Amino acid sequence: MNLLEIALIAVALGCDAFAVGMGVGARFCNARQIFRLSFHFGLFQFMMPLLGWFMGQNLVGVASRWAPWIAFVLLFAIGAKMAGESYFHKDSGEPVQCADPTRGGRLVVLSLATSIDALGVGFSMGLMGSGLIFPAVWIGITAGMMTWGAMRLGNRLSEKFGRWMEVAGGCILMAIAVKLLL
Repeated sequence: MNLLEIALIAVALGCDAFAVGMGVGARFCNARQIFRLSFHFGLFQFMMPLLGWFMGQNLVGVASRWAPWIAFVLLFAIGAKMAGESYFHKDSGEPVQCADPTRGGRLVVLSLATSIDALGVGFSMGLMGSGLIFPAVWIGITAGMMTWGAMRLGNRLSEKFGRWMEVAGGCILMAIAVKLLL
């Protein structure tokens, strides 16, 4: 596998991380939140090809059958909650407070959901007999950088378009969830 192929795979796998990062960045975009989401998305995108490489063919069949459904439920629920909380305001005009998706269990769920495709890529790379560490590192760094840029972009758009961008961010998460099933 040459460098161009690895770069194209890394960008393709980073697209989900980019979309989720943009949606999350619309509402949560301080330096710590950007670091946490970018780091974890990059880390999970790095680890999933390694896990796919080491998983047996039977386990990959089971994972590929159920993983899209699990990711769908988790992403859709987080997106719906984010869109709903952004859309409905308290009587005081202040937005409803919602849990930070760059912390705790939500962070792990988002990281897993955006990196499930990388599991299959790692398994495929193992079958092809290609090297694993360099592509996995490249994929992880690319996903982390795409997430960082997306969060900054989402935040800028949110400043300009306000709560409607936050609603759009939640809708993006739900759309990615639906895409995982198709």
